[in-house]
Amino acid sequence: MAVVAVSGGETPWRMLERFRALDLPWRRIHVAQVDERVVPRGDPRRNLTRLEQILVDDGPLPRGQLHAMPVDAVNHGVAAAEYQQRLEALAGCPLVLDLVQLGLGADGHTASLVPGDRVLDVADRDAALTGEYRGLPRMTLTFPALNRARQRLWLVTGAAKAARLRELLAGDAAGRPPALRVDRAGAVVVADAEALPPTLSRRRG
Repeated sequence: MAVVAVSGGETPWRMLERFRALDLPWRRIHVAQVDERVVPRGDPRRNLTRLEQILVDDGPLPRGQLHAMPVDAVNHGVAAAEYQQRLEALAGCPLVLDLVQLGLGADGHTASLVPGDRVLDVADRDAALTGEYRGLPRMTLTFPALNRARQRLWLVTGAAKAARLRELLAGDAAGRPPALRVDRAGAVVVADAEALPPTLSRRRG
């Protein structure tokens, strides 16, 4: 069995549309969420809406193997703890996910771990609620969960991410943006030509 956590955003949707066409043992794969906006179920801004459409409604994943962050709960702190426990039942305690797919923001955020948010300092929980980011609070996996994963996959696209990707590859940046606090050991980076730093683009061109 494999437990995979995926991030939101347009780029992962394109990846998952290709992923669902692969001949994989889908009944042995569980898909969790890296982060989610606190909006009602079915809201187009919610990552779960697209995940259900791509992997379950139009794809091969059994519905019970898509694990939604419970952002529609009344008490988000309790809900985050319950989500952690649900994943621990699948992937052990402490939680060790098989694969975490991450994006990279132009501001240096990853998951919903954004600069200046109090959730950056959470060390005793694997899922937590953030403050507002772009008008909405989020639920997110925290650094301990991301750093314990067996594999991290960075998916980075667009010229706006080039400077941050350069920092990520170098492992150093002033102010230590959140993305650089994720363990780089064994990580894989998949980037398009626009996101690649100029020196790497020329090297691969």
